[in-house]
Amino acid sequence: MSIVVRPATVYEDVATMVGPKNPASSVCFCLSYRIPSKENIALKGPQRGERVRRLIDEEGPIGVLAYDGDEVVGWAGVAPRTRTHFATFRKIPHVDDQDAWSVWCFRVRPGHRKKGIMHALVDGAVEFARDQGAPVLEGYPVDNGGEKVDLTMAYVGTRRLFEQAGFVKAADTGSVLSGFPRVLMRLEL
Repeated sequence: MSIVVRPATVYEDVATMVGPKNPASSVCFCLSYRIPSKENIALKGPQRGERVRRLIDEEGPIGVLAYDGDEVVGWAGVAPRTRTHFATFRKIPHVDDQDAWSVWCFRVRPGHRKKGIMHALVDGAVEFARDQGAPVLEGYPVDNGGEKVDLTMAYVGTRRLFEQAGFVKAADTGSVLSGFPRVLMRLEL
């Protein structure tokens, strides 16, 4: 298996990774951290996918996608922190005045897990942010101390995953997910 990570510009591949199986469903599409809460709640069914399509049209890549050959197998949301909910989210502190970028959501398709795709996604997010001129990249994973994380809550990654990619803990946060505290991890680019 040879995993290649590329900027997320192909709507259909983004939809494969973060869109619901039922297009009429009003879930995910990785919008909760990207758009204002009221707008996120108001978007129903196909409107959610159309909003993602508009984000791609307006901003270009909205994250990175991992491919095994031609098959999309992974996703990571990556953007300037100022374009995310983290810009104003009080539970995740601002460490300094640098124009930080955030990587906040990971997804690996069933059947492709436990093959290093999360590591490839973190590395791809770093490369993407660096190529876009980001001075620093932040992640907000759970600090699970090696304990198992519920699969539905593992989307933020773990402290160990980020440490293995060279990130260092910069701050504690007031956020808790699945019973684990989240920490702010940073990598100077």
